[in-house]
Amino acid sequence: MRQNPSFAMTDIGELRRLIDRNPWVTLVSDTPDGLVASHYAVMPDPARDDLTIVGHVGKPDDLIHGLGERELLVVVQGPHGYISPSWYGSVSSGPVASVPTWNFVSAHLSGVPELLDTDENLRVLDALVERFESRMPEPRGMWQAPNDAVFIERLERGTVGFRLTPTRVVAKRKLSQNRPGDVVDTIIAELSADGAHPNPPLAAEMRRARDAQIAAAAAVNGANGGSQP
Repeated sequence: MRQNPSFAMTDIGELRRLIDRNPWVTLVSDTPDGLVASHYAVMPDPARDDLTIVGHVGKPDDLIHGLGERELLVVVQGPHGYISPSWYGSVSSGPVASVPTWNFVSAHLSGVPELLDTDENLRVLDALVERFESRMPEPRGMWQAPNDAVFIERLERGTVGFRLTPTRVVAKRKLSQNRPGDVVDTIIAELSADGAHPNPPLAAEMRRARDAQIAAAAAVNGANGGSQP
């Protein structure tokens, strides 16, 4: 993913939030047989405060990816969607007002993952189940299955857990930051409405980015002693 300084996403807290809210990721490896991609759920490592993630793959995907032996690319895809040029205002404002785009939030995490031992793999599996099952009216934990010891043993034998502390991160939040504030407000309103391209999750991310941009500008202005006459 090509980076653009205007859209770079570097805040660790925001990146952990992106991963936490969008756990279904794409795993990509460059193998002797060519590129291989798989899809699995991951989560930020609860024992760390950096961008380390934990997850698992089903066998034999560990062998197909060469998990633990070569670099793994993890693609995290957040909210995304079409942005119509009709939301920019009058076409008389120039050619750029007629060009549509696609807004998105995405992160690429690369590194060689560490394979987990049996006990740690079970803890990660349990944490992943708890992560989603806890929202249910009557949560059913991984250890509540009938004959759970046998079930858990079979489950563990069929999976390989991993921990990835990325050595390279490229993250991008392209949310119309290069547009005037009134245009951004219009886009957010259109995405929030029941129109041709409704997309409330993307509207929420745009609102979050806009508010952060305003707060950052206010902080800089305050540090400089306020606006000059």
